Amino acid sequence: MAGKRGEKRKNRRLAAALKYVPEEDKAPRVVASGKGLVAENIIARAREAGLPIQEDPELAAVLCRLELGQEIPPELYEAVARVLAFLVYADGMARKEEPHA
Repeated sequence: MAGKRGEKRKNRRLAAALKYVPEEDKAPRVVASGKGLVAENIIARAREAGLPIQEDPELAAVLCRLELGQEIPPELYEAVARVLAFLVYADGMARKEEPHA
């Protein structure tokens, strides 16, 4: 039984949400993070808002260890930049697919 319990904990989903306002922030900030049901809620709210979602369990694990409101540290800049580039790309693709009125 202990093995299964450990597996469940290991396989729990993690999620983190970042906010970046270049005019106000030096780096993106963690505005939400959690695991399990909290992570599912973060993901659901992002989907409801029409935000693209990038899955990166390793990055999520690191981001979930940061304090809410904390700017990401310099060692995460490159990894987060890749995520932001994906989001910009995904947003551009979604806009191309929208029917024009």
